[in-house]
Amino acid sequence: MPRHRPEHGATSIVGVSTTLSVHTESPSSLDADALVVGYHSGGDAPEPASGAHDVDAAFSGGLAQTLSLLGASGAAEEVHTLPSLGAVAAPVIVAVGLGERPAGGAVDADVLARAAGAALRALAGRPEGAGRVALALPAGTAEEAGAVALGARLGAYSFDRYRTGPGAAKKSADLTLLLASGAAGADAAADRAAVLAEAVELTRDLVNTAPSDLVPEDLASAAQEIAAQAGLDFEVLDEQALAEGGYGGLTGVGQGSANPPRLVRLSHTHPEATRTVAFIGKGITFDSGGLSLKPAGSMDWMKSDMAGAASVLAALRAVSALGLKVNVVGYLAVAENMPSGTAQRPSDVLSIYGGKTVEVLNTDAEGRLVMADALVRAQEDGPDLVVDIATLTGAQLVALGTRVFAVMANDDDVREQVVAAAGAEGEAAWPMPLPAELRGGLDSAVADIANVAGERWGGMLSAGVFLKEFIGEGVKWAHLDIAGPSFNQGGPYGYTPKGGTGAGTRTLVRIAESYAE
Repeated sequence: MPRHRPEHGATSIVGVSTTLSVHTESPSSLDADALVVGYHSGGDAPEPASGAHDVDAAFSGGLAQTLSLLGASGAAEEVHTLPSLGAVAAPVIVAVGLGERPAGGAVDADVLARAAGAALRALAGRPEGAGRVALALPAGTAEEAGAVALGARLGAYSFDRYRTGPGAAKKSADLTLLLASGAAGADAAADRAAVLAEAVELTRDLVNTAPSDLVPEDLASAAQEIAAQAGLDFEVLDEQALAEGGYGGLTGVGQGSANPPRLVRLSHTHPEATRTVAFIGKGITFDSGGLSLKPAGSMDWMKSDMAGAASVLAALRAVSALGLKVNVVGYLAVAENMPSGTAQRPSDVLSIYGGKTVEVLNTDAEGRLVMADALVRAQEDGPDLVVDIATLTGAQLVALGTRVFAVMANDDDVREQVVAAAGAEGEAAWPMPLPAELRGGLDSAVADIANVAGERWGGMLSAGVFLKEFIGEGVKWAHLDIAGPSFNQGGPYGYTPKGGTGAGTRTLVRIAESYAE
């Protein structure tokens, strides 16, 4: 039966329209709608940061005093907006806190990124949008320039697809990054930041899209469109091909929905590459829990259960745009987990791709089932590294909260490399173990393995142990559980908005870069 599609237009693929240019001219003379400067916490009054001294001079040295009168302390991400009153060309000055002045002088790149994001969020909230923004934050090195550019782009993000009425159209932002003279490599760093920002924006757009507008077929179509734009190879298996191919996880999870499952394969191939990395993303476009139904309060943000697949798609596009000399294969394991007369039942037994059988004791532990299919298939590509990313367990939030994702692996060096890649991108990740003793809790009386353990403790780790069962001998593998960080249910902060965050996307790109020749 044809499904009803609300009249919200075509699936949103790319959200915010933002441009960025790089200049070295004086910030006080630049023609812009707003000028962003930084300041540090000081003794009696805030202290202007590098890049703000020219503006402070235009205020006859009174910028710090003015900020102090506004109650500014210099705390990180604190934002104060004030009129320039003709002291500089821009009519509005946005001053953002950078915390205490570092002893070595250089501000941490992540502090800069989050400060730039906070400033742009403040401007993006105006009726006219951010407009033309000049950023005079400390950017004397390529790393600093890239951080400011990335933070500003991500802070300018908004998702307005469903808004109506006056001013509902998405606002564009034109950003000018002002650099200290001699910042070698800054242009290249800003270009890379733009590619990463576009990837994160794509992930956010897909996660924020209503589930009625992003059923498995829609996500597969979006992937096909992105693949065509980016020059990626594309293949998709529909429900018939999945059933015939023995993909019991995807078939079982998807059988309760009127919208059948899909397995999408994307690939970036470079003629000079000698190594291959495989990324696998969980793509549950809506998770009701199936017959093991979630409570209502746990279901209203389950449109985000496809964040892993979105991040893999976005990372593949970024890898292609950067022209990395590495082969990258991406798999999107896409299904909708719904309760119905055709849904899988607790105690059903599925045969995963490759033949291993799973007893389904809880239909709300569906992500690991679709991921198992994709993990086994991805190893047929002979990758040097397999990385999966999934909003896999509520236990991840219990263990690490809403801002830190977990990294597990079957190799200690791989786990540390992935955590380091996340840290280099300013994404909070924490290494977690895969205790061997947890495997016994997944024993099944009738199948090779059960999809959940008999006890509730260590649920995040048990899920990782389950996935490890589908990794072949000698294959290096890492698992990222991004259940909490993928969707911000609280207030925005730094460059992170409410809703989809894009967590993990930049980490995947950094991993691919580390494997590039």
